[in-house]
Amino acid sequence: MVSRVIPVDPFDLVIFGGTGDLARRKILPGLFRRFCSGQMPDGAQIIGAARSDMDDAGFRAMVGEAIREFGGGRHCEDGTLDAFLEHIGYVTVDARGDGGWHDLKARLRDDKVRAFYFSVGPGLFGDLAERLRGFGLADDESRVVVEKPFGKDLATAKALNATLAQHFDETQIYRIDHYLGKETVQNLMAVRFGNVLFEPLWNAQYVDHIQITVAETVDVGGRGGYYDKSGAMRDMVQNHLMQLLCLIAMEPPARFEPDAVRDEKLKVIRALDPVDYHHIARGQYDADEHQPGYREHVGDPRSKTESFVALKCHISNWRWAGTPFYLRTGKKLRARTSEIAVVFKDAPHSIFGADAGHHRNVLAIRLQPNEGMTLDVTIKEPGPGGMRLVDVPLDMSFAEALGPEVEEVPDAYERLIMDVIRGNQTLFMRGDEVEAAWAWTDPIIEGWQKRGEVPKPYDAGSSGPEDALMLMHRDGRKWREIKA
Repeated sequence: MVSRVIPVDPFDLVIFGGTGDLARRKILPGLFRRFCSGQMPDGAQIIGAARSDMDDAGFRAMVGEAIREFGGGRHCEDGTLDAFLEHIGYVTVDARGDGGWHDLKARLRDDKVRAFYFSVGPGLFGDLAERLRGFGLADDESRVVVEKPFGKDLATAKALNATLAQHFDETQIYRIDHYLGKETVQNLMAVRFGNVLFEPLWNAQYVDHIQITVAETVDVGGRGGYYDKSGAMRDMVQNHLMQLLCLIAMEPPARFEPDAVRDEKLKVIRALDPVDYHHIARGQYDADEHQPGYREHVGDPRSKTESFVALKCHISNWRWAGTPFYLRTGKKLRARTSEIAVVFKDAPHSIFGADAGHHRNVLAIRLQPNEGMTLDVTIKEPGPGGMRLVDVPLDMSFAEALGPEVEEVPDAYERLIMDVIRGNQTLFMRGDEVEAAWAWTDPIIEGWQKRGEVPKPYDAGSSGPEDALMLMHRDGRKWREIKA
């Protein structure tokens, strides 16, 4: 099976922060892979813009090194990189001054899709937006892409949205959350709304609970200064896990259109109950004989910032009333994995007796690694000796199920950037979504700050603090194992 690649219209894409880490690791290699797949038209132009004093040749050399280092097209033919670099240019720009803006404007063409990627800190969003309009680079058809964090609380999110709204309409703003570009995340909607098998069972009558896990093996690394002001709640739950929760829990939209989908996601966020403090577990990874702990990494021996958080949430609507959603995310855990598990209720009556054991169906959607889905079903164990039941997985990984001829699954960034060029906002967060998520998140953070709570230590390479296990055990449930 070979996937169908649909070329996009010719475009001018300006990457502010084009020499930065995100551009080098994700944006530029992703664009190169789209070029290798034949999706980038001949009329495409990619312009890096930053403070660094550099010319086109210097930037092209940097882009070539980034692509070779961070994984360009695995199946690209010889000479393809050189052909891609012909589409690359660079302009030195002062984001807070007047330098370079006339030069950048001279590079842009009037008859092409025009997009501006803000691969910079949110403190520069307003300056860039003002100058794009003031120097005449952006018009009412232009698109701007902004990276998280979308504020650090409700007040700053509102201020950020207001700043962007001064210069651009909401239909022009693409708030990128790379989790929404993952193939498996998009398949959540296909599985739910494209199969009559699942949607009738996707409610409180049949679902016992849902677990959403995003576990990382890495520490805070060089992000210690930023992370200690953020923590797992702001860095992961308010955006990534919230978006996964919305896709799992939302009602079917009338059409697969941007605002129809985002309207339903917003309803989920607004239906979330406040979280009781007994339903929260926070942790910090501890030091061991081989590695420093969280507090050593951030340089604060008294830090109260969490590197792990687990929550029990409820959605007060007809579909999910009474069904708990358990969310957890953390660093320095046993394995790198992102998974959504829909745990169905037991059969109302077992005809096989107590010896058959306890069995229930689980639909597990793996976002990483090895993207795919597993459905645990109960069958008779082969062999004589009576009716012994076992659970076996119906396992589908995309790489195996779609065969060796299928195109390599695109990285989330390359898919989302192409959606920007197409003008498709379905997989991007809307301003009211961001604000509603912060309105739910802020009281949780304010609560543990007022109580002066200190995160519980947990061993690096474990599943997190004991409090997280107790969060489930109190309900007679248990977390799915984080498998190495």
